[in-house]
Amino acid sequence: MSIPIPKVMSWPLGSVDEQGRLAFASDDDSVREVIRNILLTRPGERLMRPQFGAGLLDFIHQPNNETTRTLMANVVKKAIEQWETRVLVDGVTVLPDTTSLSKVQIIIRYQMRYARQPLQLSLGLDLNQI
Repeated sequence: MSIPIPKVMSWPLGSVDEQGRLAFASDDDSVREVIRNILLTRPGERLMRPQFGAGLLDFIHQPNNETTRTLMANVVKKAIEQWETRVLVDGVTVLPDTTSLSKVQIIIRYQMRYARQPLQLSLGLDLNQI
């Protein structure tokens, strides 16, 4: 027996298609957009959902050391597990970027709940942004 794959469209809206309809992301693209949205939203930023978000940008101007990277990984994992229920998080790794002392690479390993295929999302963050 096969499990039907749910068709989910997500916010933020994409562009407008040829027929003038709003284009939504779907499937893995939708999950990736929602994960980015979760990570870049600070708790308290959304009026009707003050707990929403990971507050990843709060780590800007913090030292790029093992403690900061571990805190970032924990915050990312907790926020995704709380707010994106379509995925199972296998792990989050935050590594120093080899090209810059102030940059980190965030690697999120996850699976869609309906299709147990390993997926990965990588994001870069400069801790010295102004």
